Amino acid sequence: MIVGVCRIEVHFPEGHSLKAKRQILSSLKTRLCRTFKVSVAELDGHDLWQRSVLGIACIANESSHVNRVLDQSINMIRATPALELLNFRIELL
Repeated sequence: MIVGVCRIEVHFPEGHSLKAKRQILSSLKTRLCRTFKVSVAELDGHDLWQRSVLGIACIANESSHVNRVLDQSINMIRATPALELLNFRIELL
């Protein structure tokens, strides 16, 4: 069993309220979970309007599959126009 975790820092350049940020994050988390069957949570930046740290977890039998799923998840985040990907780190356990 391979567990992959990814820590992602994002910026919301047009974020003017926590409500707007939470709407964007909620939509993104739902799309990631449905598309890739991963678990997603906001880890830090809960009270910040323009920043957030997300965690994504994936479990599979092969490390190549875990890497592929996490890479595709990062690409989906990059393609989201309402936010900017600042940094990410993938770890396999």
